[in-house]
Amino acid sequence: RLELERAGAPMLALGSADLDLTEAQAAGKLAALLQPQDTVVVTAALTPDKGKDLATLQKNLRMLEAIIAALAAKPCAHVVYFSSDAVYDDSVALVDERTTAAPKDLYGLMHLMREIALQQACLKPAIPLCIIRPSAIYGAGDTHNSYGPNRFVRTALAESRIKLFGQGEETRDHVAIADVITLTSLVLHHRSAGVLNAVSGEAITFGALAAQIAQLAGRPVTIEPLPRGGPVTHRRFDVTRRQRTFPSFRPTPLAEGLAALLRESEKR
Repeated sequence: RLELERAGAPMLALGSADLDLTEAQAAGKLAALLQPQDTVVVTAALTPDKGKDLATLQKNLRMLEAIIAALAAKPCAHVVYFSSDAVYDDSVALVDERTTAAPKDLYGLMHLMREIALQQACLKPAIPLCIIRPSAIYGAGDTHNSYGPNRFVRTALAESRIKLFGQGEETRDHVAIADVITLTSLVLHHRSAGVLNAVSGEAITFGALAAQIAQLAGRPVTIEPLPRGGPVTHRRFDVTRRQRTFPSFRPTPLAEGLAALLRESEKR
């Protein structure tokens, strides 16, 4: 939102307090707001911290049903959908946009179902659809407390400790929220279509990540191992498509992003 405001782009930000997409009248209310030249950016979703069960999946599908009904009544010029890298099989170690989506949990399945539903909805009116699949996003003010940079920084500052599953052997990609914003702005500017993984391209183990945060914290931080709840899996991303599509984009180096996360978190 702030990025669009700085660019002087006219916009309307709608939260659940403004428009509850689970309500029966939601489609009509949204359609009344749409104009033919608009781009609709869909970020509305109940995230895993709100539930990973079938009821949560159904609520998420009901939200999208309202959006699709509104688009059918009032087609727009562009749709951008925020999905997740959870649509990929977590046992696949190297992922790019051509990797088959095969989620193993209901959260990933929900996003894949929404992707397919939007693809079908945008086909007949010929609305360009861009699906953005971010890896784990980190940044100050995160509300999900997800395992990784956000939680590690929070507990390092509040409790002087980081809890790590096993020895943190898993390799993952972590992307700064500022980079996701920049990529989204590029997608909006070019009215891009297709699938784009919003990732850094820099993979690191959780153990190395915890050690790096502990070193940057500027205070003694203990790293505590916890019993592992599942098998060790790794994931890295091939960023060739992003590099070809947006060659000027440069992701934030992880060390720089973590330092900024620590600085901003200490102010809160």
